[in-house]
Amino acid sequence: MAGSAFETNPHSLQKLLEQCKSGELQLPDFQRSWVWDEDRIKSLIASLSRAFPVGAIMTLKTGGDVNFKPRTVEGAPTGASTTPQALLLDGQQRLTSLYQVTLRGQVVETVTPKNKRVKRWFYIDILKALDPECSREDAIVGVPEDRILRENFNKDVVLDLSTRENEFDALMYPLSMVFDWNTWQMQFISHTQTDGTFAEHWPTISRFHDEVIQNFASYQVPVIALGKDTSKEAVCLVFEKVNTGGKPLDAFELVTAMYAAEGHELRKDWYGDTATKGRHRRLVEAVRPPGQDTGILAQVGNTDFLQALSLFHTRDRRREAAAAGKQGKELPAVTGNRQALLNLPLAAYKKYETQVEHGFVRAAKFLNMLHIYRVFDLPYQSQIVPLAAILADIGEAWEFEANRQKLVQWYWNGVFGELYGSAVDTRIARDFMEVPSWLKDGPVPSTVSETIFRADRLKTMRMRLSAAYKGVNSLLMKEGAEDFRSGQKFDHSVFFGEAVDIHHIFPKQWCINNGYKPDVYDAIINKTPLSYRTNRIIGGIAPTSYLKKLETGTPDTPAIGPTRLDAILSTHLIDPTLLRADAFEMFLVDRQKRLLLLIEQAMGKKAYAGDVAEEGEDDEQDEDGVEAEKTMAAA
Repeated sequence: MAGSAFETNPHSLQKLLEQCKSGELQLPDFQRSWVWDEDRIKSLIASLSRAFPVGAIMTLKTGGDVNFKPRTVEGAPTGASTTPQALLLDGQQRLTSLYQVTLRGQVVETVTPKNKRVKRWFYIDILKALDPECSREDAIVGVPEDRILRENFNKDVVLDLSTRENEFDALMYPLSMVFDWNTWQMQFISHTQTDGTFAEHWPTISRFHDEVIQNFASYQVPVIALGKDTSKEAVCLVFEKVNTGGKPLDAFELVTAMYAAEGHELRKDWYGDTATKGRHRRLVEAVRPPGQDTGILAQVGNTDFLQALSLFHTRDRRREAAAAGKQGKELPAVTGNRQALLNLPLAAYKKYETQVEHGFVRAAKFLNMLHIYRVFDLPYQSQIVPLAAILADIGEAWEFEANRQKLVQWYWNGVFGELYGSAVDTRIARDFMEVPSWLKDGPVPSTVSETIFRADRLKTMRMRLSAAYKGVNSLLMKEGAEDFRSGQKFDHSVFFGEAVDIHHIFPKQWCINNGYKPDVYDAIINKTPLSYRTNRIIGGIAPTSYLKKLETGTPDTPAIGPTRLDAILSTHLIDPTLLRADAFEMFLVDRQKRLLLLIEQAMGKKAYAGDVAEEGEDDEQDEDGVEAEKTMAAA
């Protein structure tokens, strides 16, 4: 689009609400349900009653390429056949609240501050609204469906508005008539002339109209109207910028709305319903270990799934262009970026959905094979997408040992090269194209050929934020590390049954007592996978002491012979002689070399062991460490 793609004009609030009722203004189907609570509704009404600004709304003119399935504002007549002239992108909660309260003429379903679903009619207390000492929000009153407020466990009636006459006598103005002042005032005049209170009340009522009701009648809402030529990507980006009050809009919501216009329920595919288990649940439960509710795919999102699909679709387009004789820059890119997701046709989705789902299930099996069982221990969530797409593409060929070895090498290069931390769209597409070709004796993929691991990186891995940190832990288990106490290898039954996690080899308290700093003793070099009970045995004391405890045994823990214990320690790439001597600094040097060999073996290449420092300073520390550093610097 060239030039400005939108207009900004003030619109009458009343007219906007009437357009909601008529269906001229509707919602795109990706918008979520109306969820405002009672207090927020009162606050909104209070602001309008004082002519305070409550923010602009944003609309998208219909009739363009962005074809979303529309739905009426919640509470508006659903049988209306009106084709919407515009879709409401931002302002749904405000306009829906105001429509339900002021124009719908029915009780409003809302939520109390205690998260109780209730039904409310809303009123303005006329006297409180005119009292300068009273908060305007206190003048906005919500009453139950029968319009009677009760206290003392419903024993005492404190306000009865169940009839129009009672409303007049209590000087409570129903917000359902805020745009119908003439009808209300004629009824009020008739009632007060009958009971003889007209002269007493009319000055107050007249002032209430001028100072409060007129603010509603004349209220103008700034409307940013996006033109019908606005692109799908622009709609998504714009919505993310303006939607500060709720969950950010993602591509899945937009694609859902577009597919709905073609009669396909994408949300049902993903989430399922009472009769059908959706794809999300199938992935969550895929390859889950015994006794666990979820597996390694628990955090695979709907946009991850669409991204994998987009790789296949854009590759098809590229192949078609190549077959038509196009070359170089004329060939469309293979990509899974957001624009590709938004341009994913329903036909392509249906073509590849089953194949891609199988790819994700194979990815779960692959990760479990590497002893990565929990999402918590997954080096990169983002790397699952190319892994699943590659496995979906090659099918059963991943089961052949030669292919599997290459896939493992590619995976660990991505992890230890720390390539999937940010800006990964290009990396994902490149791996999707290059890895399957490599399995057929094509060129080595760039993720493998261009990756370098620095030997000194082992000293700076201290937190689970680091993908490489998690990778070392998984590699140790994959290579046969055995628990110090039980001597068992860490298959999934032991991993979950014994609450295995990564723990210090030289215990933290021992290191502190001996003057070592966290930057040293928290490094991955001093950590290894151990069971919870084993960590309780070794916690806080010198290795010489806890090794003696393991060798001596207890009534609950049989003794382990020194030779067997040394063999167990060796499976963790620990030199037993150094550990038995409490030689911490020599241990660090030796184990760094051993871990480096393990990583080199996984990556299929030598690490960089030179003395040219990496750019920047190490900043891998926890939040408390960062805060302490800033505090000390400020002092």
